[in-house]
Parts: sequence; structure tokens; C-alpha cells
Amino acid sequence: MLHINPDKVCFIILRVRELQQEDLIEDPEDEEDVDAFDLDHQEAFDELDGHEALEANPLQEELEGFIEGLSEEEKVELVALTWVGRGDFTHQEWDEATEAAADRQNERTVDYLLGIPNLADYLAEALDAFGYSCADFDEGRM
Repeated sequence: MLHINPDKVCFIILRVRELQQEDLIEDPEDEEDVDAFDLDHQEAFDELDGHEALEANPLQEELEGFIEGLSEEEKVELVALTWVGRGDFTHQEWDEATEAAADRQNERTVDYLLGIPNLADYLAEALDAFGYSCADFDEGRM
């Protein structure tokens, strides 16, 4: 069962897609090095130190601040949703996914998530698996 409000996830999806359109987050279709950050979740946090941070802009700073402002439980669920959408876990394995995400939770969660080229797609897939959609998302409710 999701504790994070699906509207929060939809807001993140929307912002990530906007950043991709502005080429501020890697678009996997435009990059040769697609797998640079799309690592097995057990290795991904350790790999972050070897990559330079993206140059920030107001939209990126807003998204980073939004994710940083989430509760620890919401951050854990956001990572777990990413893994469900990526296929590392199924929605039936939600408890295992959240437990694994909680075990790996640290101060680099924002960098980890924003370094995943298909983040918006993974989150959308995971929401769909739980029966939610961003089709009726209204940013004004945030």
C-alpha cells in the first residue's frame, strides 16, 4: 500500500519530463552512455561519487528541493516505486522493495533518483501497477 500521495509522484514525473525537454537530465534516447546511472540498485549509490553533478537551474532546484522535502518514508517509497517501475520488484513485492530502499536510504537519494535516465517512465509504470494514473493530475492541487 502506498503512503506517498500519488499526486506527489505525478508532480515529480512532470518536472523530470520538463527537465529532460530542457536537456538538464539525460534522455536515454539521446545518449550513447544510457547505462551510466541505470545500475543495479545495490550498486547505484556507490557509483554516484564518480559522476559530476548536473548544472542546476531553477526548475531543477525546485525538483531537488521538493524531493528533499519529502519525509523519509516518502523518499523510501519513491525509490521503491522507481525499482518497481524498472522491474526490479513487482507491486506484489512492495514490502520487499520498501525494505530494500530503506536499507539503502542516505543523503544522496535526490542525486540517485535524478541520475536515472528513465525515472519518469519508471515512476509512471509503478503508479500504473498500483492502479494510479497521472492523467487527471492537477498541479494546482499541490
